[in-house]
Amino acid sequence: MSVEKINSSENANFSHILSHATKVPGLIFISGQVPGDKDGQIVPGGIKEHAAQCIKNIGNVLEAAGSSWEKVVKVNVYLKDMDNFAEMNEVYEKLIPSPKPARTCIQAAKLPNDVDIEMEAIAAA
Repeated sequence: MSVEKINSSENANFSHILSHATKVPGLIFISGQVPGDKDGQIVPGGIKEHAAQCIKNIGNVLEAAGSSWEKVVKVNVYLKDMDNFAEMNEVYEKLIPSPKPARTCIQAAKLPNDVDIEMEAIAAA
């Protein structure tokens, strides 16, 4: 079985500790994406802006892997505070194409760099 590690030049590079995605025949596993820009700086704003940036970052990785949001089969959302669930959903509903993929959303006590959201996904190749 072939295994390909993928990194998007549009996202911050953390290749010393992870790949943005791992592609195996038929599937792409996308690492958790935080609301950072290409330089690794957290974008300004609140949960809505941060959710949108996570979705954008996943989209960048999907494109680098030859896939798209339309092929995503599962999303995991990690929120620092579940009180942000409704606002995150507003953005998610607008930016993720329908039909929506399966999804899990949990509250996580502490996320990297104390961000308020992290998202990961699995897509068809």
